[in-house]
Amino acid sequence: MARPNTSHQTEAVSKEDHGDLEDLVGYNLKRAYVIVSADFRTTLGEEGLAPRVFSALALIMRFPLITQSDLARKLGIERSGLVAIIDDLEARGYVVRQPVPKDRRVQALAPTASGKDAYRQASEAVKAHETQLLSHLTTQETQTLIGLLKKIRSIAD
Repeated sequence: MARPNTSHQTEAVSKEDHGDLEDLVGYNLKRAYVIVSADFRTTLGEEGLAPRVFSALALIMRFPLITQSDLARKLGIERSGLVAIIDDLEARGYVVRQPVPKDRRVQALAPTASGKDAYRQASEAVKAHETQLLSHLTTQETQTLIGLLKKIRSIAD
């Protein structure tokens, strides 16, 4: 699978002058997200899982029988935004919706055998993608980056 030359892209981006934007966290987060997301999609291919769908499947794997409301909360999205994600996973045969015994109005999500296999394969590819993408960082820098991003995320918790 062809991979983008991210080191060349990084050099090109760092040589551009974006004025005051360079000092804004949000701008740099967005620019970094665009690079990570594009490489993620290249890694998993056109028919692969989109980042938000992969994230949902990962949480369903971690929390089998999670309710749709809890999944939306963990993903930080509205329940209405989750419908298309779950429809995608269900259409692929990766998850099934099940009524919750104590409240049949609530739907719980469970991974199927093919969903477990797909997650395992996608997870390996995503880990390799991140290792390659962040290869210019030391292990300590990667851990620091993840820690700082988690610290920013904790504001919403």
